[in-house]
Amino acid sequence: MAVASDRVTPDALLRTLFDVAVSSAQPDRCVPQALPEPPLGRTVVIGAGKAAAAMARAVERNWHAPLSGLVVTRHGHGVPCERIVVREAGHPVPDAAGIAATREMVALLDGLTADDLVLCLISGGGSALLAAPPPGVSLADLQSVSNRLLRSGAAIGEMNCVRKHLSMVAGGRLAEHVAPARLVTLAVSDVPGDDPAMIASGPTIADPTTRHEALAVLARFGIEAPAAIRDWLESARSETPKSGTLPDAEYRLIASPSLALEAAAEAARAAGVTPHVLGSDLEGEARDMGAAHAARALGAQRAGGLPCVLLSGGETSVTVRGTGRGGRNGEYLLALTHALDGARGIYALAADTDGIDGTEHNAGAITGPGTIAAAGRSCAEALANSDSYPFFAAADALVVTGPTFTNVNDFRAILVDAPGGKGGYSK
Repeated sequence: MAVASDRVTPDALLRTLFDVAVSSAQPDRCVPQALPEPPLGRTVVIGAGKAAAAMARAVERNWHAPLSGLVVTRHGHGVPCERIVVREAGHPVPDAAGIAATREMVALLDGLTADDLVLCLISGGGSALLAAPPPGVSLADLQSVSNRLLRSGAAIGEMNCVRKHLSMVAGGRLAEHVAPARLVTLAVSDVPGDDPAMIASGPTIADPTTRHEALAVLARFGIEAPAAIRDWLESARSETPKSGTLPDAEYRLIASPSLALEAAAEAARAAGVTPHVLGSDLEGEARDMGAAHAARALGAQRAGGLPCVLLSGGETSVTVRGTGRGGRNGEYLLALTHALDGARGIYALAADTDGIDGTEHNAGAITGPGTIAAAGRSCAEALANSDSYPFFAAADALVVTGPTFTNVNDFRAILVDAPGGKGGYSK
């Protein structure tokens, strides 16, 4: 018979599943087996994203030949490297540091030959970090549109369509600087469906979207762009490289949301909990998904076969209401908590695998039957003001990890047990 020390609480089990998912996507685990053979000539490493610095360090540790380069990551997500320069810049809104780092990176690609290799390290967050405004577009213009897109409720694909056409390196344009050298991209996916053209706005991949679609996105969400941006998007010069126009290159996906969910599912089985994967590419309004997943959890509880855990990934969107604080995982969890209304036997965690939910310091939060009482305020009121962060902070339910140095999108887990379940699970 198991002793008490062999059992864990629902909250601890959910946190373990999240940690397993994040661990499965760590660059030190994923990068080494994906590295190409060293070239006859130089090897130059470039890249951008929240995992870029950790990826660069993994390359250094496993590359036994000359190496140089530069990557850019979010402020606070840098790690020490010896041969590859690491720059930090603004995310999710571009800043001057990102522009300077991108220029420095592109300059490293001058004078390459066919004997050289460019190793491009891409992960989520690269869209903002690779900042290269078009001619005539100021940083303030770019920041204005970025802020409005982030608050609009636009899906990640819609946002990236606009971002590609407002950048001189996104949507395949970075690849144009590499020729005649060989180009190999290693990517950690944070987008639904793992589409290479979407990850970090596809700087080394031909772009299937058009400038007309970018204009349509702005119109659909009522975003009045500065004159310089509208003039640029209406010009043929804003069109991105299309299929067949870029040099041949290799693209290797080394970590993804689906693989992270598989790792979490295996950990759930080991704990004696049946996993049900709802999908790794779910999109939609965070509050709508939270309510829908609450209904699924209640249905699973009625159906039996407990305990079980509902796992999902992807990237929700948030149409910001009011002046509250919080990210999309908090919004999802707030809606789920509201819909469950203290239902016994159901617990949930929602967090971003990069360690940052929106603009706050937490990765996400955990909720359970006692969360509303612990918060001491109304879920409905918090939802009306997009104010998830203070709600879960008051309940002492925030998940705080700091930067995880990877990014395979959002992770959601709903643990479902009988209302009178024992609440202890195998380690």
